Amino acid sequence: MNRRRFLESGLGLAALALTGAARADAETYRRFHAALARQPALAVYADTVGSQAGQAVISGRLPADLQGSFYRNGPGRFELGGERYQHWFDGDGFAQRWTIAGGRVSHRGRFVETCRYLDETQAGQFLYPSFGTHLARRGFRDNDTLNAANTNLLPFNGRVYALWEGGSATEVDPDTLATVGLKTWRDDLRAMPFSAHPKLDPQGGMWNFGALPGSGRIALYQIGSDGQVLRTGVIEVPRQAMVHDFAVSASHLIFLVPPYDLQPGNSMSFAERHRWAGDGPSARPLRVVVVSKDSLTVRKVFELPPQMVFHFGNAWEDGACTRFDVVLHAGDVLAELGGLMAGERPASLQSRSEAVQVCLDYAAGQARTSRLFGPSEFPRVAPQVVGSRHRRLVLLGDGGEAVLSSVNLVDTDTGTVDSYRFGAGWQVEEHVLVPRRHARSETDGYLVGVAQDLRKGVGVLTVFDAARVSAGPLALARLPYRTPHCFHGNFLSA
Repeated sequence: MNRRRFLESGLGLAALALTGAARADAETYRRFHAALARQPALAVYADTVGSQAGQAVISGRLPADLQGSFYRNGPGRFELGGERYQHWFDGDGFAQRWTIAGGRVSHRGRFVETCRYLDETQAGQFLYPSFGTHLARRGFRDNDTLNAANTNLLPFNGRVYALWEGGSATEVDPDTLATVGLKTWRDDLRAMPFSAHPKLDPQGGMWNFGALPGSGRIALYQIGSDGQVLRTGVIEVPRQAMVHDFAVSASHLIFLVPPYDLQPGNSMSFAERHRWAGDGPSARPLRVVVVSKDSLTVRKVFELPPQMVFHFGNAWEDGACTRFDVVLHAGDVLAELGGLMAGERPASLQSRSEAVQVCLDYAAGQARTSRLFGPSEFPRVAPQVVGSRHRRLVLLGDGGEAVLSSVNLVDTDTGTVDSYRFGAGWQVEEHVLVPRRHARSETDGYLVGVAQDLRKGVGVLTVFDAARVSAGPLALARLPYRTPHCFHGNFLSA
């Protein structure tokens, strides 16, 4: 893949944001703070100011063999100069590190000092367009001027990267979380979209992609365990808008393309330009695009009923078929998530989702789904089985009012669920499986995550025995302050 084609493709996201005058969002600020006064639990979407550091108070007992760092990332700054962003995905990235060592848990959090963060801090107001808020007070050079670095925190090859999906990875110091700078994997990949959901190969290296909305293309990357680019490619995916995640099996890369049309508009944000095309007599399907790893070309495109998707579990080859796990949402959910910034919880959001297993039958040319679990999100599998056959899937369960409040380990063979519900007054974030050294099974280890105690307004690290989730947490590590609600993260064992 030559330099010119990559650079031309990579211009897609920044070009979409070349729009007119700024639209103030002081009204969103006013509405949110009025709602927060009535519902203190909305503090999980409140603004964060400055860095954090503290020691947790532990109830229960931390396992002696659980040592390491749980890296987390999510949006932390939503307000500046009396204005508030209009979508949850817009906030500046706030990197976090929960350190488990010597029977204690410490926490550190600080903003990723992107170009956007530094420029806007100095100006005292928002300057640049973001995913769901239309602004154009200052021109920008490329995708990385707009980079929020707010979606995932990835330890890889001795370094840690804060990930967005519209631009480069941003390296941060593994210990202090201080921003090191943009990561350019290769000169011709500078400022290219680099998804927040790379898939690490248990044998080393990683796969990732960059969605190029409006161009009808998706860029593909294979990176070795030493951080060097092994292969790149571009596939043609017509009428492609938002593609957030993908799955990787032994032989394939799998993308789901929801039925959105990307509308032109000089006064709309990128999110507002998405028009759902999954309803009515001319409804388009959810496309399953299967890419062969050996050639980096499209092998097959399947169709499913029109649905929205954010996150995959895992994928593997099953004889002549490929199977993968994914959470599907009925209809357009992007706009509803934006309502959180104004203090509006969409009560029906999670209830319109379900986790399914999809079987891609190449001979029949059909994709079939089977239900795994009800309303849910944030699927994860054990790191040692990524790309191969797995039998356990972690899911957060719906607690109503757009709040996830249970952790669930689903047996994908039998359908049985090992579950723990935190209950009212809690909001649960993504949980990950942490295997013991030389683990003999997917449940030989721990389930580690973060939950927000809404009543006390504090962040809590949670540790479960992965083989007995229903028995409740082995330990809860409670901080004396609230931590920003994160999207994604990864555990690095010591």
